[in-house]
Amino acid sequence: MKLFRTRFKFLSAYLVIMMVVLTAPHQSVLAAMVDTEVTLAITADGQNARNAIKTILAREDAQAVLKAQGINPLEAMARVDSLTDAEAQRIADQIEELPAGGGFFVTFLIVVGVIVLILAITDAMGYTNVFTFVR
Repeated sequence: MKLFRTRFKFLSAYLVIMMVVLTAPHQSVLAAMVDTEVTLAITADGQNARNAIKTILAREDAQAVLKAQGINPLEAMARVDSLTDAEAQRIADQIEELPAGGGFFVTFLIVVGVIVLILAITDAMGYTNVFTFVR
């Protein structure tokens, strides 16, 4: 009997855990009918999002960036086809929210500010004479 207890101790603990899990209260599943129009609209939205992503990936500049990153553009198109409707819609929404031009004006202002700061520091140290107000 002792041999039986030592060999099946793990199995009995597992069975006790499974019985507790199976008898624990749980919420039943609620189901409802889905209209055909709703299903078609969801599928159409996903397909429209995929088409928008493919249009962007078909551009020459996008393909050049993909190639620079080591990604085959045809493989990227195939991956777009394998996206679910929700994923394609989320990616298309994120692309639409990106700023056009990539924030060039802000970058330009930062670069000009850094150049002015460097010139002011070198002017204060006496290496240059660009600004008259710095002595």
